[in-house]
Amino acid sequence: MAKFLIIRLSSIGDIILTTPVIRCLKNQSEKADIHFLVKKQFFQVIASNPYIDKIHCYNNNLSSLIRILREEHYDYIIDLHNNIRSFIIRSRINALSFLVNKINFRKFLIVKFKLNLLPDIHIVDRYLKTVRSLGIQNDGKGLDYFIPPEDEVDLSSLPSEFRKGYIAIVIGGKHATKQIPEEKLILLCRLVDQPVLLLGGPDDQMTGDRIAKAAGVNVLNTCGSYNINQSAFLIKHSLLLITNDTGMMHAGAAFKKIILSVWGNTIPEFGMSPYMPDNLSRIYEINGLYCRPCSKIGYKKCPLGHFRCMLDQDINKIAETAVSLFNRTQGIRN
Repeated sequence: MAKFLIIRLSSIGDIILTTPVIRCLKNQSEKADIHFLVKKQFFQVIASNPYIDKIHCYNNNLSSLIRILREEHYDYIIDLHNNIRSFIIRSRINALSFLVNKINFRKFLIVKFKLNLLPDIHIVDRYLKTVRSLGIQNDGKGLDYFIPPEDEVDLSSLPSEFRKGYIAIVIGGKHATKQIPEEKLILLCRLVDQPVLLLGGPDDQMTGDRIAKAAGVNVLNTCGSYNINQSAFLIKHSLLLITNDTGMMHAGAAFKKIILSVWGNTIPEFGMSPYMPDNLSRIYEINGLYCRPCSKIGYKKCPLGHFRCMLDQDINKIAETAVSLFNRTQGIRN
Protein backbone atom coordinates (compact mmCIF):
# COMPACT_ATOMS: atom_id res chain seq x y z
CA MET A 1 0.00 0.00 0.00
CA ALA A 2 1.30 3.44 -0.97
CA LYS A 3 0.69 6.27 1.46
CA PHE A 4 0.22 9.79 0.07
CA LEU A 5 0.08 13.21 1.70
CA ILE A 6 -1.48 15.88 -0.50
CA ILE A 7 -0.81 19.46 0.63
CA ARG A 8 -3.13 22.32 -0.28
CA LEU A 9 -3.59 24.59 2.71
CA SER A 10 -5.96 27.17 1.23
CA SER A 11 -8.27 28.58 -0.12
CA ILE A 12 -11.77 27.39 -1.09
CA GLY A 13 -11.32 27.41 -4.85
CA ASP A 14 -7.75 26.11 -4.81
CA ILE A 15 -8.82 23.19 -2.63
CA ILE A 16 -11.75 22.31 -4.89
CA LEU A 17 -9.38 22.38 -7.86
CA THR A 18 -7.25 19.61 -6.27
CA THR A 19 -10.13 17.12 -6.21
CA PRO A 20 -9.29 15.45 -9.56
CA VAL A 21 -5.82 14.61 -8.19
CA ILE A 22 -7.37 13.13 -5.05
CA ARG A 23 -9.86 11.02 -7.00
CA CYS A 24 -7.41 9.85 -9.65
CA LEU A 25 -4.78 8.90 -7.09
CA LYS A 26 -7.31 6.90 -5.10
CA ASN A 27 -8.80 5.13 -8.10
CA GLN A 28 -5.64 4.53 -10.12
CA SER A 29 -3.14 3.62 -7.38
CA GLU A 30 -3.55 0.15 -5.92
CA LYS A 31 -4.64 0.35 -2.29
CA ALA A 32 -3.63 4.02 -2.02
CA ASP A 33 -3.95 5.60 1.43
CA ILE A 34 -4.74 9.27 0.79
CA HIS A 35 -4.16 11.94 3.44
CA PHE A 36 -4.86 15.64 2.89
CA LEU A 37 -3.37 18.64 4.70
CA VAL A 38 -5.46 21.83 4.85
CA LYS A 39 -5.89 24.87 7.05
CA LYS A 40 -8.45 24.31 9.77
CA GLN A 41 -10.81 27.03 8.51
CA PHE A 42 -11.20 25.21 5.17
CA PHE A 43 -11.68 21.72 6.63
CA GLN A 44 -15.38 21.50 5.71
CA VAL A 45 -14.66 22.03 2.01
CA ILE A 46 -12.91 18.66 1.87
CA ALA A 47 -14.30 16.87 4.93
CA SER A 48 -16.84 14.67 3.13
CA ASN A 49 -14.62 13.66 0.22
CA PRO A 50 -14.87 9.83 0.10
CA TYR A 51 -11.51 9.51 -1.68
CA ILE A 52 -9.64 10.89 1.34
CA ASP A 53 -8.74 8.48 4.14
CA LYS A 54 -7.52 11.05 6.66
CA ILE A 55 -7.44 14.85 6.93
CA HIS A 56 -4.82 16.81 8.86
CA CYS A 57 -5.49 20.42 9.79
CA TYR A 58 -2.90 23.14 10.12
CA ASN A 59 -3.79 25.51 12.94
CA ASN A 60 -0.72 27.79 13.12
CA ASN A 61 1.36 25.27 15.09
CA LEU A 62 3.81 24.00 12.52
CA SER A 63 6.10 22.12 14.92
CA SER A 64 3.26 20.10 16.39
CA LEU A 65 1.86 19.36 12.94
CA ILE A 66 5.22 18.11 11.64
CA ARG A 67 5.57 15.75 14.61
CA ILE A 68 2.17 14.26 13.80
CA LEU A 69 2.90 13.96 10.10
CA ARG A 70 6.28 12.29 10.66
CA GLU A 71 4.55 9.51 12.58
CA GLU A 72 2.48 8.68 9.48
CA HIS A 73 5.53 7.47 7.48
CA TYR A 74 4.42 8.68 4.07
CA ASP A 75 5.77 7.23 0.85
CA TYR A 76 4.90 10.28 -1.25
CA ILE A 77 4.13 13.96 -0.69
CA ILE A 78 2.13 15.71 -3.41
CA ASP A 79 2.68 19.41 -2.73
CA LEU A 80 0.01 21.35 -4.58
CA HIS A 81 0.66 24.51 -2.56
CA ASN A 82 4.41 24.82 -3.00
CA ASN A 83 5.17 27.74 -0.70
CA ILE A 84 7.60 28.29 2.17
CA ARG A 85 5.37 26.59 4.72
CA SER A 86 4.86 23.49 2.60
CA PHE A 87 8.61 23.42 1.89
CA ILE A 88 9.33 23.30 5.63
CA ILE A 89 6.88 20.43 6.02
CA ARG A 90 8.41 18.50 3.11
CA SER A 91 11.95 19.05 4.35
CA ARG A 92 11.10 17.55 7.75
CA ILE A 93 9.41 14.42 6.39
CA ASN A 94 11.31 11.56 4.78
CA ALA A 95 9.20 10.98 1.65
CA LEU A 96 9.51 11.37 -2.10
CA SER A 97 8.01 14.75 -3.02
CA PHE A 98 6.29 16.02 -6.15
CA LEU A 99 5.68 19.76 -6.57
CA VAL A 100 3.23 21.72 -8.68
CA ASN A 101 4.77 24.30 -10.99
CA LYS A 102 3.14 27.57 -9.96
CA ILE A 103 4.51 29.43 -13.03
CA ASN A 104 5.07 32.46 -10.79
CA PHE A 105 7.79 33.96 -13.00
CA ARG A 106 5.55 33.84 -16.05
CA LYS A 107 2.75 35.42 -14.03
CA PHE A 108 5.19 38.13 -12.96
CA LEU A 109 6.08 38.85 -16.59
CA ILE A 110 2.49 39.40 -17.67
CA VAL A 111 1.56 41.39 -14.55
CA LYS A 112 4.57 43.72 -14.67
CA PHE A 113 5.45 43.86 -18.37
CA LYS A 114 2.31 42.47 -20.09
CA LEU A 115 4.52 39.82 -21.67
CA ASN A 116 2.29 36.78 -22.04
CA LEU A 117 4.32 33.58 -21.85
CA LEU A 118 1.66 31.74 -19.86
CA PRO A 119 1.17 28.10 -20.87
CA ASP A 120 -2.22 27.15 -22.27
CA ILE A 121 -2.96 24.71 -19.46
CA HIS A 122 -5.48 24.79 -16.65
CA ILE A 123 -4.31 24.60 -13.04
CA VAL A 124 -6.14 21.27 -12.70
CA ASP A 125 -3.98 19.80 -15.43
CA ARG A 126 -0.86 21.31 -13.84
CA TYR A 127 -1.88 19.68 -10.57
CA LEU A 128 -2.33 16.35 -12.35
CA LYS A 129 1.02 16.76 -14.07
CA THR A 130 2.71 16.44 -10.67
CA VAL A 131 1.57 12.80 -10.41
CA ARG A 132 1.98 11.80 -14.07
CA SER A 133 5.25 9.97 -13.36
CA LEU A 134 3.29 7.75 -10.95
CA GLY A 135 1.12 6.61 -13.83
CA ILE A 136 -1.84 8.81 -12.89
CA GLN A 137 -3.94 10.19 -15.73
CA ASN A 138 -6.84 12.63 -15.93
CA ASP A 139 -10.07 10.63 -15.87
CA GLY A 140 -11.99 13.52 -17.44
CA LYS A 141 -14.65 13.61 -14.72
CA GLY A 142 -14.00 17.20 -13.63
CA LEU A 143 -14.14 18.57 -10.10
CA ASP A 144 -15.74 17.10 -6.98
CA TYR A 145 -17.67 18.75 -4.18
CA PHE A 146 -19.29 16.51 -1.60
CA ILE A 147 -21.90 18.00 0.74
CA PRO A 148 -22.74 16.12 3.96
CA PRO A 149 -26.45 15.53 4.68
CA GLU A 150 -26.40 17.89 7.67
CA ASP A 151 -25.45 20.78 5.38
CA GLU A 152 -28.23 20.24 2.87
CA VAL A 153 -30.58 23.23 2.89
CA ASP A 154 -34.33 22.68 3.04
CA LEU A 155 -35.32 24.35 -0.24
CA SER A 156 -38.91 24.60 0.94
CA SER A 157 -37.65 27.22 3.41
CA LEU A 158 -36.97 29.57 0.50
CA PRO A 159 -39.70 31.98 -0.69
CA SER A 160 -42.25 30.24 -2.93
CA GLU A 161 -41.09 31.94 -6.14
CA PHE A 162 -37.57 30.56 -5.60
CA ARG A 163 -38.77 26.95 -5.50
CA LYS A 164 -39.39 27.03 -9.25
CA GLY A 165 -35.80 28.06 -9.89
CA TYR A 166 -33.42 30.88 -9.11
CA ILE A 167 -30.22 32.55 -10.24
CA ALA A 168 -27.38 32.43 -7.72
CA ILE A 169 -25.05 35.43 -7.66
CA VAL A 170 -21.81 35.34 -5.65
CA ILE A 171 -21.09 38.87 -4.45
CA GLY A 172 -18.13 38.27 -2.14
CA GLY A 173 -14.46 37.58 -2.58
CA LYS A 174 -11.19 38.00 -0.74
CA HIS A 175 -9.97 40.85 -2.97
CA ALA A 176 -12.02 43.91 -3.90
CA THR A 177 -10.53 44.18 -7.39
CA LYS A 178 -12.05 40.79 -8.22
CA GLN A 179 -15.53 41.75 -7.03
CA ILE A 180 -18.37 43.05 -9.16
CA PRO A 181 -19.11 46.58 -7.83
CA GLU A 182 -22.24 47.02 -5.76
CA GLU A 183 -23.90 49.42 -8.19
CA LYS A 184 -23.31 46.97 -11.04
CA LEU A 185 -24.87 44.16 -9.01
CA ILE A 186 -27.94 46.27 -8.27
CA LEU A 187 -28.36 47.02 -11.97
CA LEU A 188 -27.84 43.36 -12.86
CA CYS A 189 -30.51 42.20 -10.41
CA ARG A 190 -32.97 44.78 -11.71
CA LEU A 191 -32.39 43.83 -15.34
CA VAL A 192 -32.62 40.10 -14.69
CA ASP A 193 -36.00 40.50 -12.93
CA GLN A 194 -36.03 36.84 -11.90
CA PRO A 195 -35.57 35.23 -8.46
CA VAL A 196 -31.99 36.03 -7.46
CA LEU A 197 -30.21 34.52 -4.47
CA LEU A 198 -27.16 36.43 -3.24
CA LEU A 199 -24.31 34.37 -1.80
CA GLY A 200 -21.39 35.48 0.33
CA GLY A 201 -19.88 35.36 3.78
CA PRO A 202 -20.67 37.34 6.94
CA ASP A 203 -18.55 40.25 5.69
CA ASP A 204 -20.86 40.55 2.67
CA GLN A 205 -24.11 40.66 4.63
CA MET A 206 -24.52 44.44 4.72
CA THR A 207 -23.64 44.75 1.03
CA GLY A 208 -26.20 42.05 0.26
CA ASP A 209 -28.83 43.88 2.28
CA ARG A 210 -28.25 47.08 0.31
CA ILE A 211 -28.40 45.25 -3.00
CA ALA A 212 -31.60 43.43 -2.06
CA LYS A 213 -33.23 46.63 -0.84
CA ALA A 214 -32.29 48.59 -3.96
CA ALA A 215 -32.98 45.83 -6.50
CA GLY A 216 -36.49 44.79 -5.46
CA VAL A 217 -38.55 41.90 -4.12
CA ASN A 218 -37.02 39.25 -6.39
CA VAL A 219 -33.69 39.36 -4.55
CA LEU A 220 -32.96 37.25 -1.47
CA ASN A 221 -29.79 38.02 0.49
CA THR A 222 -28.35 34.89 2.12
CA CYS A 223 -24.85 36.30 2.78
CA GLY A 224 -23.69 35.22 6.22
CA SER A 225 -26.72 32.97 6.73
CA TYR A 226 -25.14 29.76 5.50
CA ASN A 227 -21.79 28.03 5.86
CA ILE A 228 -19.57 27.11 2.90
CA ASN A 229 -21.18 23.73 2.27
CA GLN A 230 -24.70 25.13 2.53
CA SER A 231 -23.84 27.89 0.06
CA ALA A 232 -22.45 25.22 -2.27
CA PHE A 233 -25.72 23.30 -1.90
CA LEU A 234 -27.67 26.40 -2.95
CA ILE A 235 -25.39 26.76 -5.98
CA LYS A 236 -25.95 23.09 -6.83
CA HIS A 237 -29.72 23.65 -6.95
CA SER A 238 -29.61 26.95 -8.84
CA LEU A 239 -30.47 27.17 -12.53
CA LEU A 240 -27.61 29.55 -13.23
CA LEU A 241 -24.58 30.95 -11.43
CA ILE A 242 -23.21 34.47 -11.90
CA THR A 243 -19.91 35.00 -10.12
CA ASN A 244 -16.63 36.82 -10.06
CA ASP A 245 -13.29 34.98 -9.91
CA THR A 246 -13.70 33.43 -6.48
CA GLY A 247 -13.87 30.09 -4.69
CA MET A 248 -17.56 29.39 -5.13
CA MET A 249 -17.13 29.71 -8.90
CA HIS A 250 -15.27 26.41 -8.71
CA ALA A 251 -18.04 24.87 -6.59
CA GLY A 252 -20.37 25.73 -9.46
CA ALA A 253 -18.01 24.04 -11.90
CA ALA A 254 -17.96 20.92 -9.72
CA PHE A 255 -21.75 20.74 -10.09
CA LYS A 256 -21.52 21.32 -13.87
CA LYS A 257 -23.59 24.50 -13.59
CA ILE A 258 -24.02 27.15 -16.24
CA ILE A 259 -21.57 29.80 -15.05
CA LEU A 260 -21.40 33.42 -16.16
CA SER A 261 -18.03 34.45 -14.73
CA VAL A 262 -17.13 38.14 -14.59
CA TRP A 263 -13.39 38.90 -14.47
CA GLY A 264 -11.77 41.99 -13.00
CA ASN A 265 -8.05 42.41 -12.38
CA THR A 266 -7.23 38.71 -12.91
CA ILE A 267 -7.41 36.80 -16.18
CA PRO A 268 -8.58 33.29 -17.09
CA GLU A 269 -5.18 32.68 -18.72
CA PHE A 270 -3.72 32.25 -15.23
CA GLY A 271 -5.34 28.82 -15.47
CA MET A 272 -8.13 29.34 -12.95
CA SER A 273 -11.20 29.59 -15.18
CA PRO A 274 -14.21 27.33 -14.43
CA TYR A 275 -13.09 23.75 -15.11
CA MET A 276 -15.50 21.65 -17.17
CA PRO A 277 -18.70 23.57 -16.31
CA ASP A 278 -21.87 23.38 -18.43
CA ASN A 279 -21.09 24.06 -22.09
CA LEU A 280 -23.39 27.10 -22.07
CA SER A 281 -21.11 28.91 -19.62
CA ARG A 282 -19.66 32.31 -20.57
CA ILE A 283 -16.64 34.38 -19.55
CA TYR A 284 -16.93 38.19 -19.39
CA GLU A 285 -13.78 40.30 -19.33
CA ILE A 286 -12.51 43.60 -20.70
CA ASN A 287 -9.97 42.45 -23.26
CA GLY A 288 -7.18 44.79 -24.35
CA LEU A 289 -7.22 46.89 -21.19
CA TYR A 290 -3.63 48.16 -20.88
CA CYS A 291 -3.35 47.68 -17.11
CA ARG A 292 -4.84 44.20 -16.89
CA PRO A 293 -3.83 41.95 -15.22
CA CYS A 294 -2.51 44.17 -12.45
CA SER A 295 -2.01 41.31 -10.02
CA LYS A 296 -2.08 37.53 -9.97
CA ILE A 297 -4.28 37.73 -6.87
CA GLY A 298 -5.90 41.11 -6.25
CA TYR A 299 -5.95 44.36 -4.27
CA LYS A 300 -8.18 46.20 -1.82
CA LYS A 301 -8.80 48.82 -4.50
CA CYS A 302 -7.79 49.54 -8.09
CA PRO A 303 -4.12 50.66 -8.09
CA LEU A 304 -4.84 53.24 -10.78
CA GLY A 305 -8.15 54.40 -9.32
CA HIS A 306 -10.37 53.81 -12.37
CA PHE A 307 -11.36 50.11 -11.93
CA ARG A 308 -12.26 49.89 -15.61
CA CYS A 309 -11.87 46.10 -15.63
CA MET A 310 -15.17 45.92 -13.73
CA LEU A 311 -16.83 49.28 -14.33
CA ASP A 312 -16.64 48.82 -18.12
CA GLN A 313 -18.43 45.47 -17.98
CA ASP A 314 -21.58 45.35 -20.16
CA ILE A 315 -24.15 44.52 -17.49
CA ASN A 316 -27.00 44.73 -19.99
CA LYS A 317 -25.40 41.96 -22.05
CA ILE A 318 -24.75 39.80 -18.99
CA ALA A 319 -28.36 40.24 -17.83
CA GLU A 320 -29.75 39.46 -21.28
CA THR A 321 -27.72 36.25 -21.45
CA ALA A 322 -28.69 35.31 -17.90
CA VAL A 323 -32.42 35.72 -18.59
CA SER A 324 -32.20 33.70 -21.80
CA LEU A 325 -30.29 30.85 -20.15
CA PHE A 326 -32.52 30.95 -17.04
CA ASN A 327 -35.68 30.61 -19.11
CA ARG A 328 -34.14 27.84 -21.18
CA THR A 329 -32.98 25.87 -18.16
CA GLN A 330 -36.23 26.42 -16.28
CA GLY A 331 -38.15 25.10 -19.28
CA ILE A 332 -36.01 21.96 -19.36
CA ARG A 333 -36.42 21.40 -15.61
CA ASN A 334 -40.21 21.88 -15.75
